[in-house]
Amino acid sequence: MLSCKQASLLVSQSLDRRLRWRERMSVRMHLWICVYCRRFTQQLALIRRMMHAWQDQATDQSEVALSQAARERIAQQLDKFY
Repeated sequence: MLSCKQASLLVSQSLDRRLRWRERMSVRMHLWICVYCRRFTQQLALIRRMMHAWQDQATDQSEVALSQAARERIAQQLDKFY
């Protein structure tokens, strides 16, 4: 049986690679028993969906550009530290 640490690591890795059959079955068994890891899995899926939605909205680089006034304020603040 997997620990919560092992299960959460495998759940996270499953976003980047296909888990082996044994890993998938171990994670399923753990999620069947552990409410906390099920919640973590749901939260991870929500974060992934939100990031994809945000990425779709920010397609145009000009939409995320800073105004000249904002750039000047940032430069002034940086000058205080350097």
